[in-house]
Amino acid sequence: MSKPDTPKAEKADTLKPRLPRGFVDRRAGEIAAQGRMLETIRKSFELYGFEALETPFVEYTEALGKFLPDLDRPNAGVFSFQDDDEAWLSLRYDLTAPLARFVAENYDALPKPYRSYRAGYVFRNEKPGPGRFRQFMQFDADIVGAGSVAADAETCMLMADTLNRLGLGGQYVVKVNNRKVLDGVMEAIGLAGPDKAGQRLTVLRAIDKLDRLGVDGVRDLLGSGRKDESGDFTKGAGLDAAAIGRILAYVSFQADAGDGADKVAFWEKFFAGWHDAVGDSETGREGIAELHAIMRLCAAAGYGHDVIRADPSVVRGLEYYTGPVYEAELTFPVTNEDGQTVRFGSVAGGGRYDGLVGRFRAEPVPATGFSIGVSRLFSALQLVGSPLIAGAEAPGPVVVLVLDRENMADYQRLVALLRADGIRAELYLGAAGMKAQMKYADRRRAPVAVIQGSNERLAGEVQIKDLIAGAQAAESIASNAEWKAARPAQVSCPEADLVAQVRAVLSRHFPSTEI
Repeated sequence: MSKPDTPKAEKADTLKPRLPRGFVDRRAGEIAAQGRMLETIRKSFELYGFEALETPFVEYTEALGKFLPDLDRPNAGVFSFQDDDEAWLSLRYDLTAPLARFVAENYDALPKPYRSYRAGYVFRNEKPGPGRFRQFMQFDADIVGAGSVAADAETCMLMADTLNRLGLGGQYVVKVNNRKVLDGVMEAIGLAGPDKAGQRLTVLRAIDKLDRLGVDGVRDLLGSGRKDESGDFTKGAGLDAAAIGRILAYVSFQADAGDGADKVAFWEKFFAGWHDAVGDSETGREGIAELHAIMRLCAAAGYGHDVIRADPSVVRGLEYYTGPVYEAELTFPVTNEDGQTVRFGSVAGGGRYDGLVGRFRAEPVPATGFSIGVSRLFSALQLVGSPLIAGAEAPGPVVVLVLDRENMADYQRLVALLRADGIRAELYLGAAGMKAQMKYADRRRAPVAVIQGSNERLAGEVQIKDLIAGAQAAESIASNAEWKAARPAQVSCPEADLVAQVRAVLSRHFPSTEI
């Protein structure tokens, strides 16, 4: 008689672990290295009198700025959702618009000008690609309530000083332009007036891609449009050939500054070319005058043309900029995806946005500031071998091994003694034997293992194993029998001496580190 068929156990449904496109995971070593970089930036900002501010990840969509499209569901470029009251909320696109909302909401209680810095993640609902993420960190510094271009000049100086303190002196240039000059160029080619706002923004975003796409790519975006390597098509600004030529001639204008008396002639020639580009536009000429003033202020403070200079190619893609705009560009060469040698490019940028806070208040509120792209700057420091980034990784915790699980409380008492003295320590909580526990301690980069078997417990003792010295000694020991006989870098001591013995090992290997 055959046995009845028994149903096979169905395989449990499991989820495939997938990281969303455009996002990254980061582990302890990178987080610690980035933390050292952020601390250097923070100290630089505080030296200039800036104070910390934190705003939430989520803002009302209407508060985020003029760059958002006028749609029923405003999800182009931002991640948006509705709350219970059907109001649209969005993950912040940058750290500037939330600052504008905060200042407007707390205007009377804040000192003006108000200097603040913020660091945090921002989110872009855009197509991800190499080096382009949907979540990334920015570090901003802004001055709200100062209408003078002296605030813009000081912001440029802060950008330069911060890069110097990060060890990038001589490997960058801060480039400055003025959106009023660009507005003057727009007027000269017939793009003035509110009905041309969308077309102007398309032109600005096209120019902003000059470093990445080159003149030919920008020419396509100023004209009918451009198809990228993946086949995606970006609609262009629809300008005619004459208008495209005038814009490209302006943004491509460069000159080399001379020395001494030649610098005067250089600036005359340089800005004469800009006057030709803006024609009779009063807005454009006002922008050139502001640029002149910024250059004079920076020069008076000791920042030469090789550090901070006027450059017509700087645009910045967001519409809310109203005056000077600036970028910090790293000048050392790197190899791109096509194997070509190019400059590293921009790691920070910003500008004046006098209208953003004023969206919330009746009176105008001037403001200027800049943002550091943290991930991109971190990559740059890695490329130049910065000791700030390449610093030794912190050691792991002391690991207390568990050899007798019926006496877990005794092991917990030992680890508590270490922690009470400020020593990083953990109790092994797995189910493996001693050999596997030692491998675990090695993977945790533990400098010390604490061992207590039944014999040690009865004697009121513990074994302290110096894992760093043990690894060094292992290189000269030939056999397993010799290893067991020598028991290198392992000592026995009374439980009362546990903390002192562990701290002595740590001090020997890490004399200048708190562990």
